[in-house]
Amino acid sequence: MVHQQRSRGRLSPSGDTQDIERNGGETDGEDITRLLAPRLAHFAGVARTERVTRAAQEMGVPQSPLSRALVRLEQDLGVALFARRGRTVSLTPAGRTFLGSVERALAEIERAAEEVRADADPATGKVAFGFLHTMGAETVPNLLHAFRDDHPRIRFSLVQDHGGAMLERLRAGELDLCLTSPVPDAPDLVARRLDEQKLRLVVPAGHRLAGRRRIRLAEAAEESFVTLEPGYGMRRITDALCREAGFTPRIAFEGEETETLRGLVAAGLGVALLPPPAVPRPGVAELTVTAPRAVREIGVAWPAGGPETPPVAAFKKFLLSRRGRLLPQP
Repeated sequence: MVHQQRSRGRLSPSGDTQDIERNGGETDGEDITRLLAPRLAHFAGVARTERVTRAAQEMGVPQSPLSRALVRLEQDLGVALFARRGRTVSLTPAGRTFLGSVERALAEIERAAEEVRADADPATGKVAFGFLHTMGAETVPNLLHAFRDDHPRIRFSLVQDHGGAMLERLRAGELDLCLTSPVPDAPDLVARRLDEQKLRLVVPAGHRLAGRRRIRLAEAAEESFVTLEPGYGMRRITDALCREAGFTPRIAFEGEETETLRGLVAAGLGVALLPPPAVPRPGVAELTVTAPRAVREIGVAWPAGGPETPPVAAFKKFLLSRRGRLLPQP
């Protein structure tokens, strides 16, 4: 039984026996939950032993405050949970109904506690790690493979998204770390630059520029561009580089995946500024941009001032150790 398992722990004598001031009148659902939560284990312990004295000894709490807590619990619920006969108590029908729900609640609390303890375990814990779509084919698998040489049992929850969405997930506590670009500069986040990646102008194989190896971006000012949607880091970089080259790009198509953009370029629907592909794509030519300097910085970010578990600390240290060699070499 769940309450039998919980009775192995020892509860603080002051934790569930302090008086709770009431504001008067009826309490809503949230208030009653706050009122009842500290008393559930005490109730389950007494229900199991059917003796307040024995339950108090097993739970490590004084008998008198425990008895008062049970009376207060019944008063708060407005029903009798125990029938008292001398030194013994037995559950009333309402008490038996309540006990079933209490045991399920305690089991869920225990399950949740075990889960968060397991996630924080130095050897077998979990890291929630976010990264850009463009890093999913090669960069991140290589990183995880190298990290697990020394940490073979650490688990990962992986999230691929664009930079802005990942930063919001960091702030919401859904991610521990993320690889993103541009490297954020925000007071509630800590970010470290790890590497930079050269961007290329991708043109259709039959394009007038396809025979070139290098190009100044200004030479593409009259071209139609295919880009990622607003809010993506690469879109901001594309707009900024074109602006530095002296023009505003004429956008023909917007998408969410760089390889989709390469497909659009191969179909002759425009040109694009993109990072190198993991696997060469037929139907396109990829030109080195000589001016302006076309790169994107890749960095790791995490919430400022927040506690971190040993697995997260270990993976962060590993990522920082890869500064300058994060990305696969061409």
